Amino acid sequence: MKTITINDETAVGKILNQISLEVEKEIMTVRDFIQARVYAEVKDYNEKLPEYFSGLIQPTDAERVLNGFKIRDRRQIDAEKQYFTALDAFQKSTFFLLVDNRQPDSLDEEILVTNDTIISFIKLIPLVGG
Repeated sequence: MKTITINDETAVGKILNQISLEVEKEIMTVRDFIQARVYAEVKDYNEKLPEYFSGLIQPTDAERVLNGFKIRDRRQIDAEKQYFTALDAFQKSTFFLLVDNRQPDSLDEEILVTNDTIISFIKLIPLVGG
């Protein structure tokens, strides 16, 4: 297992949120990074059902607030829907990734993962999903 660091950053490099994920693969694609991140944050939210969801994709019917997204009735979030919305958003360039300060171009680009790997997600516009 390797531990990677995932940052949510502004376009000027300010870190807004940071999480660590354990991954098994030594070679991962951009698609794999997005899936690992989305599924981990949805799993964490669904287990606790806190008032706010702080994730890559704004869930459907959630309100954007200072602390993330406020989910009505603290309902479960659909991880698969969030994941497919994130893939679509990447392809539409509504966010991009930097992997160790290098920008991959495609979802299928392969990247060697080390314990020092840092993935930065930079959102360009708000994203709404599951």
